[in-house]
Amino acid sequence: MIHRRHHTALSEEELATYLEQGPTDQVAFLPATANARAIAETLAAMANANGGLLLLGVTAKGAPQKQSDAMALREAAIEAMLLTNPPLILPTPQVTNTPRGDVVVVQAPPGLPHLYSLQGAYLTRTAAQNRPLTTPELRRLLLERGDAGFESTAVEGATTADLDPALVERYLDRIAVAPDEAPVQALLARGCVTHKGQGAPTPTVAGILLFGRNPQRFLRSAEVICVRYAGAGMGDEFVRQDLGGVLPEQIRQAEAFVVSNMRRGMKINGLAREESAEYPLPVVREAIVNAVAHRDYSVRGEGIRLLMFQDRLEVYSPGRLPGHVTLDNLKDERYSRNEAIVAVLSDLGYIERLGYGVDRMIAAMQEAGLPAPLFEETTAGFRVTLYSAGDALVSPRPEQQRWGHHFLNERQERALTYVQAHERITNSEYQELAPDVSAETIRRDLADLVEKNILIRIGSKKATYYILK
Repeated sequence: MIHRRHHTALSEEELATYLEQGPTDQVAFLPATANARAIAETLAAMANANGGLLLLGVTAKGAPQKQSDAMALREAAIEAMLLTNPPLILPTPQVTNTPRGDVVVVQAPPGLPHLYSLQGAYLTRTAAQNRPLTTPELRRLLLERGDAGFESTAVEGATTADLDPALVERYLDRIAVAPDEAPVQALLARGCVTHKGQGAPTPTVAGILLFGRNPQRFLRSAEVICVRYAGAGMGDEFVRQDLGGVLPEQIRQAEAFVVSNMRRGMKINGLAREESAEYPLPVVREAIVNAVAHRDYSVRGEGIRLLMFQDRLEVYSPGRLPGHVTLDNLKDERYSRNEAIVAVLSDLGYIERLGYGVDRMIAAMQEAGLPAPLFEETTAGFRVTLYSAGDALVSPRPEQQRWGHHFLNERQERALTYVQAHERITNSEYQELAPDVSAETIRRDLADLVEKNILIRIGSKKATYYILK
């Protein structure tokens, strides 16, 4: 089962903490009277710095204003994003309700790929204030931040008819777009549609990848290839699934592939016996989401590769680290190659607010007693490797759960329970226990149990059956 993260506004408790701390380099307050120009000034300054949160409908002393119109402030924030050059593509503003009044929260993620100006002025944010960039700062940012990325280019031969209206409608409903706002205008503001001169609106690469009826028709390499190998290296025995469709669906299916092929075991925590998955699911999810959100979609001929081995899981993404991010500063620096894709995935709940994903991955692996993830740049891409515990898990009562120290999938656990009750199992009996998988998967599962010295194979061909060792 896939557990999705849900993108929500700040909780009342989180908001109270920010209000109590007061304005900082990454938190700003603006009153309910703020116009789009004032909002755009602060958002541009944050975008040119390290990102942050803008709280609208708040006094300078951090008090929510009871008479503020949250919906009007929300629309003003969306209008403000279009005033900068280039327009800011940010997650949709959210509303946090408090007894003292509603507050609109606008997120400017760190690591946006452009240098943003407002009527020719380039601002940044330091000492909790907006200020003009100095000439050296402006020169440095111009070198660090490139021009518009591949995701913002129009897709040749595509029209808005190639976007799935049901997907678009669900997304716009989720972000509560005003009923009188045309879908094309909403997508234009989010970098999913562009105008070529005075011609008809055309989907961008981001738009096709997020909302396309058939994204792979235009971008064949925009896929995730999932493979589960039986051993520690690539071999002839494997299960493969090629995932296409829109990016949110690729994320869901890739996570489901890992869950269905991930082994499970038992471990001792003090005196308690706990079930344990081969990899912490939040770490797996983060690796998949990062690969999908930040890959270089201009690279043709290869997709994202998710490879599962006996002792590790690898997620490879085409495209080296973007901008000024390196392996040395990966934990601290942020740079978003695909700002439109990241903004929409954030709206859909796949990317957390200001998401410091690398830190979370390392902490979760350490908490699970596993090695920290390995981050590597290759000649043309980026790879994350997660190492499993192997046989480090132990069974609290080996005489009752003889296979408890091994990582087993749910099918294998059901098969062993069956063997305990019936003393033996055949391929056809195993198939009845797992009718939704192929005969090849059944054969691989049984071969794995034999290799682990849990089962013994008796007989040959159709007369083959298995008993506990």
